[in-house]
Amino acid sequence: MLELHGLSVNYGKHRALDGVSLSTKPGEIVVILGANGAGKSTVLKSIAGICEGRVTGTMSMNGEALLGLPPHKVVERGVALVPEGRGVFGDLSVRENLMLGANPDRAREDAQANYDRLIDLFPKLAERANQTVRTMSGGEQQMVAIGRAMMSNPTILMLDEPSLGLSPLLSKELFQNLKAVREAGLGILLVEQNARLSLGIADRGYLIENGEILREDRADVLRNDPAVQAAYLGAGASKAAPAKVVKPAAAPHPATPPVMVVRHKVPSTQSAAQVSGLDINALVSRAARQSQPPRSAAVIPASIPATPKHPQARTGKADTDRLRDLLTELETAARAVRGTDTIAGSALPPLRPSSRFAAGTARANATGDTVSARSPQPEQISPAPGGKVEIYRRRPGSSQFDRTER
Repeated sequence: MLELHGLSVNYGKHRALDGVSLSTKPGEIVVILGANGAGKSTVLKSIAGICEGRVTGTMSMNGEALLGLPPHKVVERGVALVPEGRGVFGDLSVRENLMLGANPDRAREDAQANYDRLIDLFPKLAERANQTVRTMSGGEQQMVAIGRAMMSNPTILMLDEPSLGLSPLLSKELFQNLKAVREAGLGILLVEQNARLSLGIADRGYLIENGEILREDRADVLRNDPAVQAAYLGAGASKAAPAKVVKPAAAPHPATPPVMVVRHKVPSTQSAAQVSGLDINALVSRAARQSQPPRSAAVIPASIPATPKHPQARTGKADTDRLRDLLTELETAARAVRGTDTIAGSALPPLRPSSRFAAGTARANATGDTVSARSPQPEQISPAPGGKVEIYRRRPGSSQFDRTER
């Protein structure tokens, strides 16, 4: 019989196990249930002699102390471990893996007898004897790992999470094989998270939490305990569904008058022509035509005195003055509109002089003549000689303009 009393394990200052006591005898399955990090695997590693922490307490197998023994000596005492993750040799065949388990002195003489007994328990291993282990499924590899541990002729077989990574179908098949192992006379100490399946085949069970044994009882008692079901089997106490509250019918509300919704019209962007009511393009075209000299000026009688030194400069200056007056008129009209009406919340930008005006100014500067500065917003506009001036005045309180000629 495997017995533990007051087993404690420390990893540095962290205490993984605190006073654990349990026992397992041949011919029974004992399961240890607990959450992740509760200390289940630490119990098995401490018994097998591979725990890296500081182990204290007492452990014995048939009265022989196990505490402090190296792993191969623990196997010689009749305790074998199937570690988590199986730990098989993938490049070796099934038979080679099984025969490696017969290396201890207690199993060498009966290696062939143990192999035959194993084949009787797991006939599939005989069919795959020459197959490379890494080409087998997870359930078959787990079967090889259990068979290798059984080849050491143990009295107590310890398994750490044997169903890890297996499908539900393979897990059920694995636990049926464990029942066959128990019937062969071996004791099994099982660590498993699948509490439903493990309690279904176990004889006794221990509940461990935070490194301490909380409870020990028969497997059927634990399986039917509501607290164990809520903690490990995923079945909490059934709760009655809340009664449906029927709200009384609300009294009809009097008809409410229709609510008038006032929608503010967002002002749209308008052009300068739409605001002023003038055809800006027509005004610019007319100003360009009027700035051109008359055709009769090209014919000069011989009796006329000699022209000035720079005739082109004089003509350009007159044209520039006429164009400047026209642009001043346009800007005056625009300023009048801008003072009373706003387009999209912002004032109109100032009018820029046309390219002809700039060109005429450049020619005048080149010849040494100066162009008089534009006076801001003149009240009286003198008509150019030989031409007419159209004056647009905005009607008070409207966006319409009156046109007069001078």
